Amino acid sequence: MPLGVRHAVTTNLKDIIRTISDYPRPGIEFRDITTLLGDARAFRRAIDELVQPWAGTKIDKVAGIEARGFILGGAVAHQLSAGFVPIRKKGKLPHTTVRIAYSLEYGVDEMEMHQDAVRPGERVILVDDLIATGGTATAAAKLLRQIGADVVAACFVIDLPDLGGAVKLRAMDVPVGTLIEFAGH
Repeated sequence: MPLGVRHAVTTNLKDIIRTISDYPRPGIEFRDITTLLGDARAFRRAIDELVQPWAGTKIDKVAGIEARGFILGGAVAHQLSAGFVPIRKKGKLPHTTVRIAYSLEYGVDEMEMHQDAVRPGERVILVDDLIATGGTATAAAKLLRQIGADVVAACFVIDLPDLGGAVKLRAMDVPVGTLIEFAGH
């Protein structure tokens, strides 16, 4: 590209998300945010929009769910001058952990976090790339509450409302913020 020529700016984040059909199995429309992460303007816009509702409020920690939630959550934590808490799959953290089991469409899994990652009463925002059925996000919110966190919200770039995950979080009195929606699964 010649010097001084720029790509047209896409104002719709939805247009930047790549959809991969039949991944990880037939019938699934996988929403791939790596295209958003690779576009500096879109990535900045997504982080700014995730941060905006919390600007000027006291947020102690941002908890990110492995793995894309680490990327987004770390950037959100930085912008809010908050600490970052990784929520990982079982066996990946080196210090004493607390753990929770949760159901997936295809079985049961476990996630954990360091037991001293959040002090009781700290205000925490949960961040991940996508909310679908809500199994992982509701388990993460329960895990945070188990150690005394005040889960003030859960934020996602993408909501798949047909799968009901955001409704499940709201039923737990966790406000949910999303930037875009895709129909189906």
